Amino acid sequence: MTDLCNELQLSGTPYDSSMRLPSLARAAVLVLPLAIAAAACAPTEESTTAGADTSDTSSAESSAPASTNGSAAADECAPESLPLRTDGTLTVGTDSPAFEPWFVDDDPTNGKGFESAVAYEVAERLGFSADQVTWVTVPFNTSYAPGAKTFDFDINQISITPARAEVVDFSQGYYSAAQGVIALGDNPVAEAASVADLADYTLGAQTGTTSLTAIRETIAPSTEPRVFEDTNAAKQALLNGQVDAIVADLPTAFFITAVEIPRASIIGQFEAEAGQEEEFGMLFEKDSALVSCVDAALGEMTDDGALDALEQEWLSETVDVPQLP
Repeated sequence: MTDLCNELQLSGTPYDSSMRLPSLARAAVLVLPLAIAAAACAPTEESTTAGADTSDTSSAESSAPASTNGSAAADECAPESLPLRTDGTLTVGTDSPAFEPWFVDDDPTNGKGFESAVAYEVAERLGFSADQVTWVTVPFNTSYAPGAKTFDFDINQISITPARAEVVDFSQGYYSAAQGVIALGDNPVAEAASVADLADYTLGAQTGTTSLTAIRETIAPSTEPRVFEDTNAAKQALLNGQVDAIVADLPTAFFITAVEIPRASIIGQFEAEAGQEEEFGMLFEKDSALVSCVDAALGEMTDDGALDALEQEWLSETVDVPQLP
């Protein structure tokens, strides 16, 4: 009976192609068999839409990406279901000033720079528009302190470490970081060809960072490293000759030498020992139920190439920087 249902249409809200539903909240459309009467078509059951109340959630749950904290069911990750500080708003923390290439123009809200772009992409996949994201200032050193937080998550080149993970939670890693050593060309340290060659120089880094930890534990210099409140202070000390070299994550080192101190150069990079690779993660209050949903979004971004595309767009290539064995 090929002409029986020429005008068959699905009942319910018409689809608008301008609407972009977040992938974590999509519900599966149920295809129901049509009971065909002799002279007419029986009415079709309404298709489910994102956010609709339905007793059958098995399809949506099975489609949610796996995360480090287990699978996040789609309905649990809908905006209205998330455990947020403010209903309907995703609150994101980062430090001030917010440095390039992680943020552009010291403005996390513009979506420019790797971490700003990653934060907004995660927000979109959780079902938030850009105007539903708000930013708060969180000093780097206090972000991973124990206790209640003023944010839903913090994104600020925070390395995942066992010590920090005892008092806060982390998402899965969104960037693998190496350390870069920055020096002025006229300083003898610029001739260093190995980590051991750095040991007799005065080095510096921002307080509380894994760059400072790398100086103390990997380089182990004979002189106590200089510790600075932020990267700006470290850069000024380099220009003033107070340190021979400073250490920062490699993308930051690229920006410093390309834009801020062009007469400086990256004399080399070094990575953690095998099995101890450094990764940046989003930081949450301990036992936050939001972690699994953010991990699901990051998992999607990894699988569909979005995370890699943002890295290529905002972070410099590192292939030409020599390794310091």
